[in-house]
Amino acid sequence: MNNHKKGNNAIPLITITLLFFMWGFITCMNDILIPYLKELFQLTFFKSMLVQFAFFGAYFIGSLIYFIISYYNGDPVNKVGYKKGIIFGIILSALGCVLFLPAATFGMYGLFLSALFVLGLGFTVLQITANAYVSLLGPEDSASSRLNLTQAFNSFGTTIAPILGGHLIFELFKDPGGGFSAAATRIPYLIFAGILVLVALLIWRVKLPNFAQDEENQPKGLGVLQFPQLKRGILSVFCYVGGEVAVGSFMISFLGLQDIAGLHENEAKKYLAIYWGGAMIGRFVGAISLSHTMSQARKAAYMLVTALAVFGVIYLLVGMPFEQISFFLIFIALNFVGFLVGRSAPARTLVIFSLVNMFLLASAIINKGEIAMFSIVGIGIFNSIMFSNIYTLAIAKLGTYTSQGSSLLVMAILGGAIMPVIQGALADAIGVQYALVVPLLCYAVVLNFGFYCMKRFKNLEMTSVKSGH
Repeated sequence: MNNHKKGNNAIPLITITLLFFMWGFITCMNDILIPYLKELFQLTFFKSMLVQFAFFGAYFIGSLIYFIISYYNGDPVNKVGYKKGIIFGIILSALGCVLFLPAATFGMYGLFLSALFVLGLGFTVLQITANAYVSLLGPEDSASSRLNLTQAFNSFGTTIAPILGGHLIFELFKDPGGGFSAAATRIPYLIFAGILVLVALLIWRVKLPNFAQDEENQPKGLGVLQFPQLKRGILSVFCYVGGEVAVGSFMISFLGLQDIAGLHENEAKKYLAIYWGGAMIGRFVGAISLSHTMSQARKAAYMLVTALAVFGVIYLLVGMPFEQISFFLIFIALNFVGFLVGRSAPARTLVIFSLVNMFLLASAIINKGEIAMFSIVGIGIFNSIMFSNIYTLAIAKLGTYTSQGSSLLVMAILGGAIMPVIQGALADAIGVQYALVVPLLCYAVVLNFGFYCMKRFKNLEMTSVKSGH
């Protein structure tokens, strides 16, 4: 890195945090699009999951292209700068939103998938640039705390997307005749495009510190795969993202089952918001947990107050009676205990949280009614720090191979494209409820990685978290 003197970076951090919010909001809109487009085009579950396949498949294609360019011609972001890289990612994302106009006008599912692919490419650029930029906006030893904080606002976007986005598509812009119309997606995504352009203009106008990295001698070939923790980490990222996206993608359909809750989309979207809101709680609490400047007692107090405060925000957002949302306090308490037992050790916390999610998925598969409903909604809060922990452990001790290893981990987000499609095919064959075995197996892979790293990195502290989904 150059010798840029880091001063007061509050304004740049706030500006980038706004971007993280919009990024999370639009990503979570996929969970609204899936049941909507499924009904509109009379799709099978398998075909409806092509929404996630197109969107997250773009992460793999985009990361692969970036990796190849970096390998042969040098890091593009290092050449143009983080600011221009971020703005390019935003504009590409806005273009993806604009492409919903012809998709909605012609009412063609293939055009919707194409728009989502371009949108995913834009978010891939942001994944590569924005996360790294936040890590540079301050001391290295507090990078993980900053990243968890910005990612918490990313989760805030995913929390309100089901509520606001669902209102836009299912209610405000729906077909006046009461049916499903492709036109309902036209205005919302044009609004999203306009907001993204405004964010790009804001970032262009705000004075952001310019960081440049020294040219490194990138290792040749795929020698990076000599590290077993990276190979296992790539598989774990693939499975974690796949499991998280699969659960969110099927949430509305699952809660619509008569023997589960029989909820209409307008009610089910509120529980989807709670699912993603759980990740927000976990990331805010995780940001405090990562602090090494306060006593355990004070840390625990701040974590508890923060968790309850964010829960209060979610309660106000979803607009549900308290007795209907109060069940989530149990998951907050369990999550709090998990953090305390994990003691900020990434592998141990990963083991605890993946075990809980496996138990919750098993409960959602074998039970009916409220128990199954509460079980699947509670998964979100234990997803919160999984990506960060897996990433930290996977790149630990890679040395000069760290950059190359990071690119491969971003490619592994492809799991968000593959696993929902597999679950969709299985849902068509054996039903939505039993198809939840797919994410259950995904978390089993994460559990295995956590156990492996507990043995390999006994004393590794969670101090270098780089990224989040």
